[in-house]
Amino acid sequence: MRELAGIVAMFAGLWLASAEAGFRTPESLVRNVYAYYGEGAPELSKGLPRNAATARQFFDLALRKAWSTPRVEPYDFLVQSPSWKLGPVTIAVVRRQYDKTYVAANFDNRGRPVALNFVLVSGPEGWLITDVESPHDSLRMFMEQFRN
Repeated sequence: MRELAGIVAMFAGLWLASAEAGFRTPESLVRNVYAYYGEGAPELSKGLPRNAATARQFFDLALRKAWSTPRVEPYDFLVQSPSWKLGPVTIAVVRRQYDKTYVAANFDNRGRPVALNFVLVSGPEGWLITDVESPHDSLRMFMEQFRN
């Protein structure tokens, strides 16, 4: 009986550790990004935070430093605007290719349609963002353009 309880505790600990780092599904990662753009509590409506803890949770190693480095950008790439009032966000896996999964996020921002493709990778930390593509740009190129 004690052995069973120990095994259950071990698996629960592993599950909690993995839940803190990344996300268990590609859809949950994208859904959690847009949870920061709602009209609820003030801490959840200022956009995705630009700190190291958030970068570690959402982005792969190559994007972490770029995301948390202070910069002056003309708009928030994840909503394609300096301000937002988002309509319902639809999320769908559009392609699984080798080690990457592409997830489409579509929504209206102040009545203007926005379509982004999240490029995600799965690793020991869970699902993480390796890039986000708009019809004209990518998050990596955008951050490179406005780095200090």
